[in-house]
Amino acid sequence: MKAEELRERQDELLGWKINVVSYRLGSKFFCVVYNVDPGARLTREEGATREAAESKALEKAGWYVSRSGYRRT
Repeated sequence: MKAEELRERQDELLGWKINVVSYRLGSKFFCVVYNVDPGARLTREEGATREAAESKALEKAGWYVSRSGYRRT
């Protein structure tokens, strides 16, 4: 199976720079959120639509970042 409809963008989440990568495999969309520095994956989610997958992934990434105890300025 080949990834299709790939989209990548940079954003900020609670002061952290992140990369949001989403794509479609078959009938499902997947979204991966990465911390830009040091480049670690925060979360990966799936959904029936791109918006659903991104929403779930960003919500979970926000949960992890908010509990890290580390604030970027």
